[in-house]
Amino acid sequence: MNLPIDFVQQIHTLLGQDEAIRLADAIQTDAPVSIRLNEKKCKEVLSSRMPLQGQVPWCPMGYYLDRRPAFTFDPLWHAGLYYVQEASSMFLHQALCRYADMSHPLCVLDLCASPGGKSTHLRSLLTDDSLLISNEIVRTRAQILAENMTRWGHPSVVVTNSAPDDFTPMEACFDLVLADVPCSGEGMFRKDEDSIKEWSTSNVDTCWRRQRTILEAVWPTLKPGGLLIYSTCTYNIHENEENIRWMRDEYAAEILPLDVPMDWHIAGCLLSGEDFPIYRFLPHRTRGEGFCMAILRKPGESEVGFAPSAIRKKKEKPGKKPGKKPLEMFNKAQLAEARSWLKDAPGYEVLTQEDLAFAFPSQWIGMLNVLQSHSLHILTAGTAIARLKGRDLMPCHSLAMSLLMSGGAFPRVDLDYAEAISYLRRESIVLQGDAPRGYVLATYRGCPLGFLKNVGNRANNLYPQEWRIKSGYMPQEDPSPL
Repeated sequence: MNLPIDFVQQIHTLLGQDEAIRLADAIQTDAPVSIRLNEKKCKEVLSSRMPLQGQVPWCPMGYYLDRRPAFTFDPLWHAGLYYVQEASSMFLHQALCRYADMSHPLCVLDLCASPGGKSTHLRSLLTDDSLLISNEIVRTRAQILAENMTRWGHPSVVVTNSAPDDFTPMEACFDLVLADVPCSGEGMFRKDEDSIKEWSTSNVDTCWRRQRTILEAVWPTLKPGGLLIYSTCTYNIHENEENIRWMRDEYAAEILPLDVPMDWHIAGCLLSGEDFPIYRFLPHRTRGEGFCMAILRKPGESEVGFAPSAIRKKKEKPGKKPGKKPLEMFNKAQLAEARSWLKDAPGYEVLTQEDLAFAFPSQWIGMLNVLQSHSLHILTAGTAIARLKGRDLMPCHSLAMSLLMSGGAFPRVDLDYAEAISYLRRESIVLQGDAPRGYVLATYRGCPLGFLKNVGNRANNLYPQEWRIKSGYMPQEDPSPL
């Protein structure tokens, strides 16, 4: 691996010669493989087959694997039972468990969220009555984020595709903001050779300036006493310590410490003349990739609850007339049927938008209205339950993935491994003659994969076209680590 000479000189200056050589040697080795389990989905399918090499020390649901299986061909990955995540990034667990006040529902923004590793982790750690808004500015990446959040299955999530400054008018709105900012990607060198080719000192300079612009945009959205978790996957001090120092000096942000065991081998502040708490993962010290994180608290007393009246209203363009209220497409019987597909969930309301019915937490409808009023581009909100197709009420794939779906809402057909892969390729499926007609939930090892519509001589495959496995490769056996 040919590392850029400027990068080599940078780490020699940062770490000293001996440790810089150890870091460069570590970058030449294979990256460790790790996954984080979706505790709400995976309890019943864990088995001794799991090829574990130990738990990730800083995350109870994180595990190292002794090999990298073909995750694409694991039906349980498609069912959202686990997320393939780099181990260092799971350190988020420590920050939330130490500082997030779970005594009341939290409103949380993950600002640069794709592909969804930290958002799925946040959603697992937050209380069920909290709301997570996962945002990604790049449209194609936002679609991937929406898919991964749908697979994870929690209904109290909104996925948006907006720029950071689109959130700026939402003053004092969030209890916690995660800013895993776009960076020069030095910590990804051994996983992504393209990141080596793209690296340059000028790109580092561009990145730290962009990062400050992002932080300036999002800081007003934090409540007084709220938390901002800042992270990068890079080593240099410009994108890490210097940005954290700038936040401290510019906004009087308090930089918060964590109790970190010495045997985790996590490095601290490397900026000369400073000793504030910052947490650096270096691959020659810790079993993971390069990562850096700091926790900052906004000055002021914490505010409990959601107060949309405090949010600055977006100015309407002169002469703009209010839009017409859309016509209601669902009748009472259809809405009642859609509700019957959900568990007893008194905290959720069934809302409609054109031909879509979706479940959303009642206490956060005000926040959904705020997001809509500020013209944020919402990709998903809550759990999509059903779409109208002519007179037919068709269940949405997100319902199959959701923790809200009633276990008895649909008859189930458990597929074997070959059938499950055919289903995930969106191929035709033939069910047994005694299979019930109509909508059927396809499962694998008892875990929902999605819907079929059994019409007798065949079953129409309703797996999302854009999610299908495109490769024709077929493993000889189930590669699942679970």
